[in-house]
Amino acid sequence: MDPMTSRGGRRPQPTDTGSIPTPALWSERADMAESAIISRHLRALWGCPGTELGVVGWPATRRERLFGSWHYWWQAHLLDCAIDAANRVPTPARRRRIAAIARSHRMRNITGWTNRYYDDMAWLAIALERAERTQELSAARGGLLALEQQLYSAWNPGVGGGIPWRVRSDFYNAPANGPAGIALLRLGQVERAQQMADWLHDTLRDPQTGLVLDGIHLPSGEIERPTFTYCQGVVLGLEAELAVHTDDDRHIDRAVDLVDAVEDHMTHRLVISGGGGGDGGLFNGILARYLAVVALMLPGEGKRPEAARRIAAAIVKTSATAAWSNRLDVEGEPLFGYDWSKPARLPGGSAGAGKFTAGGSVTASVVPERDLSVQLSGWMLMEAAYQVSAAGL
Repeated sequence: MDPMTSRGGRRPQPTDTGSIPTPALWSERADMAESAIISRHLRALWGCPGTELGVVGWPATRRERLFGSWHYWWQAHLLDCAIDAANRVPTPARRRRIAAIARSHRMRNITGWTNRYYDDMAWLAIALERAERTQELSAARGGLLALEQQLYSAWNPGVGGGIPWRVRSDFYNAPANGPAGIALLRLGQVERAQQMADWLHDTLRDPQTGLVLDGIHLPSGEIERPTFTYCQGVVLGLEAELAVHTDDDRHIDRAVDLVDAVEDHMTHRLVISGGGGGDGGLFNGILARYLAVVALMLPGEGKRPEAARRIAAAIVKTSATAAWSNRLDVEGEPLFGYDWSKPARLPGGSAGAGKFTAGGSVTASVVPERDLSVQLSGWMLMEAAYQVSAAGL
């Protein structure tokens, strides 16, 4: 563990970055990332025993401390990260935390497990499915049934397929269809997951860059052309897992092509490019998570699949090394930067605390490092680096 030197931020000493990156070292770094989230962000929901949820900023505003702002999909990724830690080193405390976060999510959502945003629901479905499958969280079953029904029935053949971003929206995008496809595939809906993968490839893959575009308005056909790291991540994960489940080479080929496009357009010297704060704080971590899935799961014995697995692992480990080298130590625990290639900055307060835009997304704090999303990405990245390192990649 790095020693505590003051209550402020400390730039890591050179000796911090010279250690051999073994699985044990990545596991220790993931432990430290988890510890930082627990100490800075996790609180009981409204003082209720047996609950834990993530305060969305540090330092927090009063509204954030009271969970007036809580951001459904950020908490789904908090749950997913907690599952990563429990799968890596199972402990009773980690299992209790998973149950507490899931319970608190349901409580804070007030109206049940579901909401109006299909991307939100997809992320929670992924986390609850993993909690049930790997941690035997039986309480997840009711939530999964409700979420699966929503995601499956949202498919709209009347406009050529796809599911919308939210209820009654005309915007059909990768951030909804990618994670929904992963969730439905893991829940046994292989045919629908394959339909989603085909729709994403046929509708949103940019022929010039090979990247996945944000989304399309239907039935008008107007495409929103921004490319985000997390859009690439969810499509990579979906294609890799479909390649395993279906033994269909088209999914291998798509995943390989997309890894190449990510390396060319979304990394610099194999470090994933910065994604900002607010909702964008999660984008890089999601790409790292699913690059690890490609590295660990993508089948195929030819040169191209082998190269894709190697490149995916290298991006994860290089990004994790950069993020760790550029972290701040605050009271002995890491604070990650929103851009892993640049030194992290210490938030001086709650200035610019994330707010909802008219479109429903959450803006970044003035110093993005205060956002729970940014710190979850750092934790997610450390867990991904451990996974690929433990596999000898």
